[in-house]
Amino acid sequence: MTNKNLSETIEDFLVYQKSIRNLSDNTIESYKKNLIYLNDYVAQKYSLQNDKVLLENISLQDLRFCIGCLSKEKKSPASINQFIAAVRTFFAYCRKFEYIKSNPALELKTVKIPKRIPRYMTEEEVDNLCNEPTEKELLWLERDKALFEMMYSSGCRVSEIGEIKFSDLSSDYSSAIVLGKGSKQRRVFFSKEAQLSFKEYLLSKNAKFPALKNCEYIFVNQKGTKLSVRGIRYIVSRYSSFEGTNKPVSPHAFRHTFATTMLSNGADIRVVQEMLGHSSISTTQRYTHITKKKLIETYNLSHPHGEVPEVYEEQDKSEKN
Repeated sequence: MTNKNLSETIEDFLVYQKSIRNLSDNTIESYKKNLIYLNDYVAQKYSLQNDKVLLENISLQDLRFCIGCLSKEKKSPASINQFIAAVRTFFAYCRKFEYIKSNPALELKTVKIPKRIPRYMTEEEVDNLCNEPTEKELLWLERDKALFEMMYSSGCRVSEIGEIKFSDLSSDYSSAIVLGKGSKQRRVFFSKEAQLSFKEYLLSKNAKFPALKNCEYIFVNQKGTKLSVRGIRYIVSRYSSFEGTNKPVSPHAFRHTFATTMLSNGADIRVVQEMLGHSSISTTQRYTHITKKKLIETYNLSHPHGEVPEVYEEQDKSEKN
């Protein structure tokens, strides 16, 4: 059993995950980012050069201290769990190929993620997000309106919408095949309004930027490069800073709003689960937020003695159960 160095093994691991396991680029990038963080941490801790960290010398204590550093840096529980998942997968790979005698990551426990009601938008906020800005703001309005409409009507993850190619679209732009988490394909659907916005975007693209006519990806910047996750976040943040939106909005809020809208209007949660690409229905339940008005309306219609008024004074928040 040779004592391999960590940095070289990380490179081998990433190649294996991409070529043999066929994992998505986003997953590979996440593994890479977290494992490089581990390598840098261990090198700094033991005053070593980054390419001199030996794999066999990494202990469970090193991993726990590294996680502690992430906590001190105020990383979110989700980010810390992402790091733990990457480390677990990496050391399982190392043990499988007998690069190490024992797996130091076996006892790592994920951190608890507090349950929060996801941020979602009202229909008015969605409309304002698309319609408030004007040409003087130097934004590509037709593209951005199409982007927002397609995210809102499909429930796509931000990483999925940016990866859609023209070859993935149906001929009438009513649906597309996307590659979700775990490299699972599913079909998503676009509303008539989204289809119309997309056609207007294509007309504007061909008129303003003729050189972009044959781009492979449907959403690109003015240089013809596909929109990255970071780029889409920037676009949404620019629009949400305008008057007409009550709170800062992230691209993921479109996904939450899609789920909330579907469920509030009677869609079966199993169908919504399929549309969102969730492997577990409990994940779908986390993404939903049914308004109090809808709950009261359903109660009054369904319960024989239901007489709760639509407008009522909220209970004191300090009241104990």
